[in-house]
Amino acid sequence: MSHFVDRPSPNHDARPAGQAVDILLLHYTDMESAEAALDRLCDPRARVSAHYCVDEDGTAYRLVGEGRRAWHAGASSWAGASDINARSIGIELVNPGHSCGYRAFPEAQMATLIAVAKEVLARHPIPPARVLGHSDVAPARKRDPGELFDWRALAAVGIGLWPRDVKQAAEPPEPLPDMAEIQAKLARFGYAVPRHGRLDGETRAVIAAFQRHFRPTAVTGEPDGETAARLGSLLARLSPA
Repeated sequence: MSHFVDRPSPNHDARPAGQAVDILLLHYTDMESAEAALDRLCDPRARVSAHYCVDEDGTAYRLVGEGRRAWHAGASSWAGASDINARSIGIELVNPGHSCGYRAFPEAQMATLIAVAKEVLARHPIPPARVLGHSDVAPARKRDPGELFDWRALAAVGIGLWPRDVKQAAEPPEPLPDMAEIQAKLARFGYAVPRHGRLDGETRAVIAAFQRHFRPTAVTGEPDGETAARLGSLLARLSPA
């Protein structure tokens, strides 16, 4: 069992009766310090919280019991469900974020996160494809935990998914699937994406969210061969519906 510092937050309520936990949702705090983030997560006026918060030095804070609905996802959606708070465990990672000097996540922080996440997954039947970032469930609003977060390292120890290695597009490049097909595949994976076959701003935000998680070296919001290949690789690993 991980060692936690208890820092109770009043910002929670009851989960809906019978609602299982089937999402693990990762965030960054997007604030200048751990103490500022913890103060906000525990401030009843802020009305935000998470179940856990992991500092950069590896200290883990327990804010809300897993049996309660913490308030961390906001307006969000995944695989047709919109009350993500009701069905998720939220973990905040102390990091200044894109607004305060975004930086990589230290080894001590990642090690504690892995330990905490493994314990959560042992208690709840969360499929690998539902270990997600805030940007996955709210692509138009959020960028966390961002392109510097090491999703591949988590997948290597059994937490979440990572696409199998894909070859770069052949020369000449193979044609991309049309936009309607790309949208359909993103929706099948779980993203809330338009299905009108056009590359609009909302679709670009979803593509960028996918890239931020699964192709972080080039977060462009543009469809390309490598993005399509990685999406196909992930879909091939999903269990049949």
